[in-house]
Amino acid sequence: MHYSKLKAEERRENILSYLKQSKEPIKGHSLANTMNVTRQVIVGDISLLKAGGEPIVATSQGYVYMSHANNQFAYREIIVCQHRPDQTEEELTILVDHGVHVIDVIVEHPVYGDLTASLGISNRRDVARLIEQLDQTGAQYLAQLTGGLHTHTIAAHQRDALEEAKIALARKGILVEP
Repeated sequence: MHYSKLKAEERRENILSYLKQSKEPIKGHSLANTMNVTRQVIVGDISLLKAGGEPIVATSQGYVYMSHANNQFAYREIIVCQHRPDQTEEELTILVDHGVHVIDVIVEHPVYGDLTASLGISNRRDVARLIEQLDQTGAQYLAQLTGGLHTHTIAAHQRDALEEAKIALARKGILVEP
């Protein structure tokens, strides 16, 4: 359904409704097409919704209303990894192949403190999409700011999935163990 020009508040209510109902991330350009506005208007609307306390996160796959993701997994933990940029695809593939959802990546910047990027990666298609976006844009991996050292918040339906994924990462020399 496409909307003719809506009042800003009504448009933001519709955006919020779409995000809450969606089980998948929604791209900004898709919301822009649906709402009959530019992507930049959507970016502004999302910022205002976030400022109003809505738990919306921008991931590489699109916008996500976080109440779904937070309640979806029974087990969650933070792991520390270190690797070269060319090992990112391997790292993420190991995680998703074990049924693990990669929520974010965090690096500790010497000036800014923790820098967090929401990832929302659950499968190989998500991994490929992220790598393709990084390649196409020439963007730096966050972990390049810290010599490859970074953390991930990961989640799964079963604790075994987390444990088996960590073992596989350790075998590859990617997991930094305490």
